Amino acid sequence: MQSVRVVSAREVDDNDWDRYVRSHPLASCFHLTAWRKVVTRSLGHTTHCLAAVDEHNRIVGVLPLAECMSPLFGHHFASAPGAVEAGVIAASASIGNQLAERAREIALRSGASHLELRQRQAVTQNWPAQNELYFSFRKALAETDEAIMLAIPRKQRAEVRKGIAAGCKFEIDPDSARFYNLYADNVHRHGTPGFAKRHFDTIKSVFGDACEFAIVTDAQGSALSGVMSLYFEDTIFPYYAGDVLRARDVSANDYKYYALMAHARSRGAKVFDYGRSKLDTGPYKFKKYWGFEPVAYQYEFALLKRDSIPQNNPTNPKYARAIAIWRKMPRFVVDRIGHPLARHLC
Repeated sequence: MQSVRVVSAREVDDNDWDRYVRSHPLASCFHLTAWRKVVTRSLGHTTHCLAAVDEHNRIVGVLPLAECMSPLFGHHFASAPGAVEAGVIAASASIGNQLAERAREIALRSGASHLELRQRQAVTQNWPAQNELYFSFRKALAETDEAIMLAIPRKQRAEVRKGIAAGCKFEIDPDSARFYNLYADNVHRHGTPGFAKRHFDTIKSVFGDACEFAIVTDAQGSALSGVMSLYFEDTIFPYYAGDVLRARDVSANDYKYYALMAHARSRGAKVFDYGRSKLDTGPYKFKKYWGFEPVAYQYEFALLKRDSIPQNNPTNPKYARAIAIWRKMPRFVVDRIGHPLARHLC
């Protein structure tokens, strides 16, 4: 049997960590050390990332891990805050279990209420799992712009063509300014605390060219819809998005995603990851209309000081009143106070 030790990420070289991540078929951009910097610099959480190393000190598994403490939302550990999938990746199931168990021990010693592993595949097999709430949507990109268009189901293809006919244009921005205004307007309308502009600037600073802001404008050049994407190996993740209400009138969002697919393919991307959506929500149905098949995420929990899996998401009825109040608050107020809340809800 292979001899493996679980050590702190501080004991391994960041470059070795990232090389292992890029070699693993279940890895994502959120496993990279770049996202660790986002977690500490923008979200303000303490990281406890773990690596499994063999007898030759070669990395054979990793687990991004952070400790989240809030007077409103309690004390817990997650892999990793702000990420939809950054759980255990390892060379074998037994190594994966060692990483998960060490994380559980750290969370238990710290007095946390629970530990959450966010991943595509279950690791522990015996921890409580939340696998009927969040779904992933991934699909291979066709080879040409025309083939990408024809791969879109007929009804949504008509919406894309409507956007083209309305004069919508697709542009890449060097910074987050226009994107942030669209994002902030969108989360305010939905009653959700949003991140500050500095969050997106931080992501851009650590990911560099692997982070990209795209904007769709109307025929007069006014910004209608935007998306911030992350590139990882052969995959594009359109991760944050936003729009103004009138974007719907000219199908700017449908056009945006078609144009983004074509642009990503020109950059060498082969897989389009439409991102995480909650079961039966508007975004979930929108992605299905585009021909993407949902695959359930396998989020696992070590329940340390609680009896049930936490439900800190907008579909929880207990947040309905707070959402309604948030929507009525002035934009300048929610922009200022949103980030301290959002960083604990992600």
